[in-house]
Amino acid sequence: MMYGGIDLHSNNSVIAVIDDGDHIVAQKRLPNDIGKIIGFLARWRDTMAGVVVESTYNWYWLIDGLQDAGFQVHLANTSAIKQYEGLKHGGDETDAQHLAHLLRLGILPTGTILPREHRAVRDLARKRMQLVQSRTAHVLAVENIMARQLGGRMSCNQIKRLTNDAVDSLPLTADVRLAIKSNVAVIATLQSQIELLEKRLQECVKPRPQYGLLTSVPGIGQTLATVILLETGPIDRFADVGNFASYARCVDSVYTSNRKKKGEGNVKNGNKYLAWAFVEAANFARRFCPEAKRFHERKKARANNIVATKALAHKLARASYHILKEGKPFEATRCFA
Repeated sequence: MMYGGIDLHSNNSVIAVIDDGDHIVAQKRLPNDIGKIIGFLARWRDTMAGVVVESTYNWYWLIDGLQDAGFQVHLANTSAIKQYEGLKHGGDETDAQHLAHLLRLGILPTGTILPREHRAVRDLARKRMQLVQSRTAHVLAVENIMARQLGGRMSCNQIKRLTNDAVDSLPLTADVRLAIKSNVAVIATLQSQIELLEKRLQECVKPRPQYGLLTSVPGIGQTLATVILLETGPIDRFADVGNFASYARCVDSVYTSNRKKKGEGNVKNGNKYLAWAFVEAANFARRFCPEAKRFHERKKARANNIVATKALAHKLARASYHILKEGKPFEATRCFA
C-alpha cells in the first residue's frame, strides 16, 4: 500500500508518497491546482491507503477535490503532531513525509472533516460574528466622539437610531458631524447585512431538533444556540463530555507535580467560538436562572467573578453535551445538583 502526505501552503503544496517500507516513492512541489495534484497522485489511486492534508486555513478546496477524485483523505491535527526533536534538518519535504509516515503507523492525530454544506453554514455564522464585531467598533467610535466633544454618553441603541438630521442637530462642528455620519452610515449597512445573515441562519438551523433542545438551556437563545450547534457539529465525534468541554476551552490547562503547578499547556487549544458562546451563555444564565445565579455566587465567594463565570460556562457546556447526546431538554436539578 501507498501513503500520501501533503504539506499545504498558501500558493503551493509539497506532496510525498511512501510505501509500506517507509521508502519515498515520489515527492514533488506543485502549485495549488487541484488538477495537477490529482494528476500527480492518480497513478497510485488504486493502491493508496490514504492521503493526509495538513490542517491550515485554506484546506477546503484540497480536501473536497481529493474526495471527489475518490481518495481516502485525512485532515491532520497539526497542534497534536510533534516531530522528533533530534532532527538536524527539517523542511517542507520532511513535513510531508512525516504526515505520510504517521498515517502508515496508524498514529496520525486527525481532525473532523465536516460536510461542505455544514461548513458553509458554519462559516456564515462566523461571518455574522465578524460583522457584529465591526459594528461594535463603529458604535464605540461614535461613543468616543461624543465623550470627547460633549462630555456625555450615548447608549448603543441611541447610536443605532441616529439619522443625519439628528446628527446635524448636535452642537458640533461640521467636520465632527461628518465623522459621526460616516460611522452611522457604516453601522446601518452592517446592521442590514447582519439581519440578512441571521434570517438565512434561522432558515438553516431552526428546523433541526437539536436547536430547540439547546434553547432550553438557560442563557442560550437563538444566536448562541446557532453558534453552539454549528461549531459542535456531530456530537458523536467527541468521545465523552470531558473532550467536549476541553474543545470549548472550559477546562484548565495546567501541569502539576507533587501538588505544585509546574507550567501550563496551550490554553487556546480548542474552539474559540464555542468558548465565547458558553461564556456569553453563563453571563445571561446568572441573571435569569436562580439555580445558575446561586452556583455563580458560591464560586464567586471562593474565588472571583471571572473564575465563577468560567465555572458556570463549564457547567453549561457539559449540560449541552448531554442534551445533544441524549436528545433530552435541559434539567436544572440535574445540572446544578
